[in-house]
Amino acid sequence: MDSQFGNRVRALREKQKLYLRQVAPLLEMDTAQLSKIEKGQRHLKKEQIPLLAEILKADKDELITLWLADQVFDVIKDENMADEALKSVSRKIKKKK
Repeated sequence: MDSQFGNRVRALREKQKLYLRQVAPLLEMDTAQLSKIEKGQRHLKKEQIPLLAEILKADKDELITLWLADQVFDVIKDENMADEALKSVSRKIKKKK
């Protein structure tokens, strides 16, 4: 499965010239777990994103946005009315602000 969040994490990690085995322990996980997150096979806990952003010298808001996008995609990807549902939610969010 393709993951915007996972792809970005991998790109940021590689840009910092860090190995999975260096980053994973800082997040209190093993390298296999982090690898699965990068591949979109697992989800990182939202609470871990600020630490990950700090480790990778990344924008926390960007990572949270990509994480949320992946969460939403996973829920609605197989729905025929997914696009309409997203538009409805977008309108609701705009009204709330």
